[in-house]
Amino acid sequence: MSIWFLPPELSVINSWNKGTMLEHLGIEITEVGEDYIEGTMPADNRTFQPFKLVHGGANVVLAESLGSIGAQLTIDPAQYYCVGQEVNANHLRGVRQGTVRGRAEQVYKGKTSQVWEIKLYDQRNKMTCISRLTVAVVKVVK
Repeated sequence: MSIWFLPPELSVINSWNKGTMLEHLGIEITEVGEDYIEGTMPADNRTFQPFKLVHGGANVVLAESLGSIGAQLTIDPAQYYCVGQEVNANHLRGVRQGTVRGRAEQVYKGKTSQVWEIKLYDQRNKMTCISRLTVAVVKVVK
């Protein structure tokens, strides 16, 4: 059973990235399933720290972006919007090349908050980071 408020379209979701950090880092949403959202980020000079590994902060940007976009897609955007409240990440393995793939799944959906788990993987499909994101669901003031 789908968790989405409306059926998501990849082209629309990716258009939200224009002119943002996501566009700068090369983050792209690649798949939306019935209960998850996936995206990728290149392991390159835009995302590396000085030792030529993907920066932990870049991992967190990918994780928080996937969870936040996923959260937004589950609510009525005419009435609510979602903003990050807390994010954590455990960096498990370094990535020196290729692409980082992330998959976000909703753990909890309440009236005023949601919790998402995001796992990041390297090109060998080895988990490189696990993250949890809590978002606030905020009423739109008209």
